Amino acid sequence: MNTSLEVEVCILGAGPVGATLAAALAAGGVRAAVVDAAPLPPMEIPDFDGRAYAIALTSKRLLDAAGVWDRLPEAPCPILGIRVADGRPGEPASPLSLHFDHAEVGEDPFGWMVEARGLRVALNARLPLLPELSVFAPATATVARGPDGALVRLSTGQEIRARLVVGAEGRNSVLRREAGIPAARLDYHCMGIVGAVAHEKPHHNIALEQFLPHGPFAQLPMNGIAGHPHVSAIVWTERTAIARRCLALDDAAYARQLQARLGDHLGRVSPIGRRWSYPLSAMHVARYTAERMALVGDAAHGIHPIAGQGLNLGFRDVAALAELVVEAVNAGEDPGSATVLARYQAARRPDGLLMLGATHVLERLFSSSLPPVRIARRLGIAAVDRMPRLKRFFAARAMGLGGATGLLAGQPMARGAGAD
Repeated sequence: MNTSLEVEVCILGAGPVGATLAAALAAGGVRAAVVDAAPLPPMEIPDFDGRAYAIALTSKRLLDAAGVWDRLPEAPCPILGIRVADGRPGEPASPLSLHFDHAEVGEDPFGWMVEARGLRVALNARLPLLPELSVFAPATATVARGPDGALVRLSTGQEIRARLVVGAEGRNSVLRREAGIPAARLDYHCMGIVGAVAHEKPHHNIALEQFLPHGPFAQLPMNGIAGHPHVSAIVWTERTAIARRCLALDDAAYARQLQARLGDHLGRVSPIGRRWSYPLSAMHVARYTAERMALVGDAAHGIHPIAGQGLNLGFRDVAALAELVVEAVNAGEDPGSATVLARYQAARRPDGLLMLGATHVLERLFSSSLPPVRIARRLGIAAVDRMPRLKRFFAARAMGLGGATGLLAGQPMARGAGAD
């Protein structure tokens, strides 16, 4: 016999964005359900695999409010400084670089490096403790939306009636496609290579963003692991053909390619964990909402990793939507109404477009190898380094600050944020 559940919000997708939204809503007292086609990963910490997230200050505040941050299995590694430089593989970075120090903005770090496996463990530990939340995984869903709500039928035979359904299933969102929402796409004809390296010298919690001809190469400080006291994450953008050749190299040859791009400031480097790769493209939807439906995270947008803000942009979606839904439910209003959805779109679509445009312009500017452009951008980097107010502005944006309210500003959610 089919069983039926009534909730305010049903979320499709239990990745970092969808699961955080589920936790934030339930922590705010909103009855919610989250559905994922895959089983949630096991609670045991798997082997180190090199994947990590750069969590901005405002995203940390969201995870705090949702009761997730304190459940990370290991203390995350703070990013206390950022060095930005222009260069070429095998050449020393330009001496005309830009240095950001977190102390120039405040006491908080720019962000924290959190292992992907650690965030998953924290989310899995948090979700079962929320009495207002129901988790269905593994389960697939079909959704029927109407003026009064949404009916979600699960492959397990259960039905969920919700006033709002949220697509958090990633760039290939089925919910978005079925709603007929178009998405504009841009292929960068590049690949992103993600992994980790061990190095001889300590990183002193300093991140490096090196702009190379085919895209940025970022080194992000991480905590050491057994046998490797000094570890950093690597995010490397490269032309697709070159990236595929590099991924096929043995460890020694691959390390030489990394060293040529990273330089010698950390001493000798060696790859650890797995190598991950993905094609790079930008994507943005025509609208974030439809009848009784909202999109969050990669279901709504995808940006170039040049600024490392992809997941943080999704967390800003989560904070805005959770705040609006909790506010509506507390006021006895319909959280899936056209009014609430219009407020969500107005709050998030401009930010998504701004980040898309900014990362695209940066990618075009810093990938140009024309000598006049290279000279101009190096002089520009050096000029910004001598402008304290402008540096503070850029530093604040890196932390996700600048007009943050509600969850992003660290304000507790109504009805007992973070309570078990």
